[in-house]
Amino acid sequence: MASFISKTLRWNKNYLLAFVDNHIIHYPTPINLSYAWSFGITSAVCLIIQILSGIFLAMHYTPHIDLAFSSVEHIMRDVNNGWLLRYIHANGASMFFIAVYLHIFRGLYYGSYMHPRQLLWCSGVIIFLLLMGTAFIGYVLPWGQMSFWGATVITSLVTAVPIIGQPIVDWLWGGFTINNATLNRFFSLHFFIPFVIAGVSLLHIALLHKDGSTNPLGVESGVDKIPFYPYFFVKDLFALTCFLFFFGFFVFYFPNVLGHPDNYIPADPMQTPAHIVPEWYFLPFYAVLRSIPDKLGGVAAMVGAILILLVIPFTNTSEIRSTTFRPIFKIFYWLFIADFLILGWVGQKPVKDIYILVGQIATCYYFLFFTILIPFIGILETKLIHLKK
Repeated sequence: MASFISKTLRWNKNYLLAFVDNHIIHYPTPINLSYAWSFGITSAVCLIIQILSGIFLAMHYTPHIDLAFSSVEHIMRDVNNGWLLRYIHANGASMFFIAVYLHIFRGLYYGSYMHPRQLLWCSGVIIFLLLMGTAFIGYVLPWGQMSFWGATVITSLVTAVPIIGQPIVDWLWGGFTINNATLNRFFSLHFFIPFVIAGVSLLHIALLHKDGSTNPLGVESGVDKIPFYPYFFVKDLFALTCFLFFFGFFVFYFPNVLGHPDNYIPADPMQTPAHIVPEWYFLPFYAVLRSIPDKLGGVAAMVGAILILLVIPFTNTSEIRSTTFRPIFKIFYWLFIADFLILGWVGQKPVKDIYILVGQIATCYYFLFFTILIPFIGILETKLIHLKK
């Protein structure tokens, strides 16, 4: 026993080793965490995979409108294991969003946005915003039909912003249309922003370790805690292994199922695709955009659909953290999940009256959930609790 204490003291005298010990090995973790808490580390691993695969792809990619599409085909056909790198990176974006969406929905369910973790939640929303921006400009780089026209449609929306909209678009384009300067800008930003995401992710982890993890019971005290290693290290490792098998299934068997076939056609400014759609992970927000008939209103609604996540910690009125013990809120939570899936379904449909109507109804519930239902149900539950007392 004395030998163990002596070794621990020597270990903690080294600042770096002490940091690792405090935040990874002996980090106190609630004993009742489920696999739903593994999506954080899964997202971190996805970020690392995307950065590493992106660096190797950048070695062979040419950011020029006449050569970009050919350079991607060169990677696929001529570079040793280039096809694997490209499929890992392309499908890795989808895997990243799957992990992040599940991480967000878990946080909503178990009240991860509540005091004292408001800043932790807000830092996560900032990461989500940066991730969406990076994914969008990355989708432009292959310079296929959907890349070009998706970039044209989305960047043109910025012109709806009064006064500063047009100057911003002109700067992004580097001219009056999408051209070679646009592709160069997008390539530079796509290479740079992931490192910003990594930095904000470290801040996110620091804020997490400041207040500690939540737990399924939603209580701050009364839950036994155990060291992260080896117990949750092994649990997260198992969850990550299952996720990587899921990831590999798409990479090796269905590498193009999550992409759009039109992106294997070189970009042609003279021929518009029959139906322009973004990647699947943008579809819910694209549906929100299309549900508003006014251009500026649609852009405001789409941006607001993401930024509204920032206000939840400050509009929440519930005294109960976990939705497990909130039967009224639980109903509306699962309706929200269904609503989000409906928005994703509507986002890929053509612009027809029936789909516009469904999208408008789903958009109304989306904003209703965050602006009215969350604070109102919290007040209602509080009154019911005190009424029973």
